[in-house]
Amino acid sequence: MTDARWASLSDEELLSAIAKRDDAAFRELYERHAGWLILRMSRRFADQTVVDEVVQDTFLAVWRGAGRYAGRGEVAAWIWGIGIRRLVDRLRRSPRIPRLAPVGVEPSAEDRVLVGIEHGDLAGALERLSPELRAVIQATVLDGLTTGEAGRLLGVPQGTVKTRLMRARRELREALA
Repeated sequence: MTDARWASLSDEELLSAIAKRDDAAFRELYERHAGWLILRMSRRFADQTVVDEVVQDTFLAVWRGAGRYAGRGEVAAWIWGIGIRRLVDRLRRSPRIPRLAPVGVEPSAEDRVLVGIEHGDLAGALERLSPELRAVIQATVLDGLTTGEAGRLLGVPQGTVKTRLMRARRELREALA
């Protein structure tokens, strides 16, 4: 049950209280964000048990790292960044986990990138990108953020994200051709 005093606070204010180990603030932040995080993770990975574990790990990281939130971008984007990195780490540690798409369904290009990011030509091509271009690919393709969300997360205008994304795609196409 949500405590009314926390419901009126911003996510940033909740994180500040969480950094001071306030359980009620943590409960409020969880209630605000767990639902959409579970939904977005479920779209990326079919095994609900894994999704639930990743979401739990994500909020544990939020509890432990609330004081490290830098205030750049939205808290939701920060939580998503933590969550998607937890999912990728889980996939890397457990190669036998069922893949993103159900049997008989061809995974999307984005899903193949998420699962196979550290292998083959793609990993090398990504490593050759500048840090700015790689960050945009990370935010938009791997983390699934919109260009607006990525801009807020990276602290750059949305137009800059679009330009960098276009350049990154062009460089990746050339590198993989």
